[in-house]
Amino acid sequence: MKLISRSSAAKALSLAAVSALVLSGCAAAPETTAEPIDFLACAVSDEGNWNDKSFNEAVYTGLLQAEAELGVQVNALESATPEDFEPNLQASVDAGCDIIIGVGFALGDAITKISAENPDLNFALVDSTSESTNVKPLLFETAEAAFLAGYAAADLSTTKTIGTYGGLPFPSVTDFMTGYYYGAMQWGMDNDTEVTVLGWDPMDPDAGSMMGGFAPNSPESLALAKTQIQGGADVILPVGGNQFTAVQSAIDELNPDAAMLGVDVDIAAQNPDLAKYILTSIEKRMAIATFDVIKGLVDGAAFDATPYIGTLANKGVAISAFTDFSSKVSSGLAAKLVELEAGIIDGTYKPKG
Repeated sequence: MKLISRSSAAKALSLAAVSALVLSGCAAAPETTAEPIDFLACAVSDEGNWNDKSFNEAVYTGLLQAEAELGVQVNALESATPEDFEPNLQASVDAGCDIIIGVGFALGDAITKISAENPDLNFALVDSTSESTNVKPLLFETAEAAFLAGYAAADLSTTKTIGTYGGLPFPSVTDFMTGYYYGAMQWGMDNDTEVTVLGWDPMDPDAGSMMGGFAPNSPESLALAKTQIQGGADVILPVGGNQFTAVQSAIDELNPDAAMLGVDVDIAAQNPDLAKYILTSIEKRMAIATFDVIKGLVDGAAFDATPYIGTLANKGVAISAFTDFSSKVSSGLAAKLVELEAGIIDGTYKPKG
């Protein structure tokens, strides 16, 4: 296989009029410790860019880790709009990639089409499945971690009203909201206190609060955050990529004592300016999944389309440290969350009801 350097790949892809290869502005690349090898790992972003401090960047971080530690070459293509998905995937095929990773369920149709046309190539798809037998789904039981986050949110709340809203009602969105809901309800049962969750009820999903898309910090996001704070919510979980500046604006305007939760990555760590607003984040450890899939192929394992499923048990999902809120949650919360995590793993607690 002919390897393509970052610079030469960028030139070729520019001539093909597809998205530019990302060279900077994203997560800092780890120090390279491995000799270069004949392996090209590629990824195509969801709508947005690689330094979104969220979903795309998590996969990009795993790609850079594989480059540094395994010696692979990488191509990372951004998709400015959904119309870029198929051209970027085809450009990756043309580049001779050994693995092509589609970042997000929105790429599902495009990756199914391109993978079916290239049955001898290996693909992976984050947050969705595919009917193609050469696509490995990278899935995450986010409801498990969200259950813990919902419990913590109810614990922190002084009004015992918390809120959540999403981008669109896809399972990869609503699983966050459902786990959050049931975790809050569990806190209510444990403490004989009524807890209200605005924006989502798993028993009535059609009434859920949705932005209608995933544009970062959209006016719709700001409006929903304001509505929920005005409705009494003092902890909010936005599930739609980077909505954190929008929620911050709503908090600053309406209730400076309110808090929010991050999704996908440790938002407080990625955005120190937001740390004082972030109770915790519900992490899908996509960097780990990305690295592990690449490493398996580099180590000589046969490609396996069996889904990777990130769980609390295998550390594929988790909640982040409380950081700025560690002194504000109840003294027994940390121990209780350890107990709940064990109960989720052994089946005692059901994060999806």
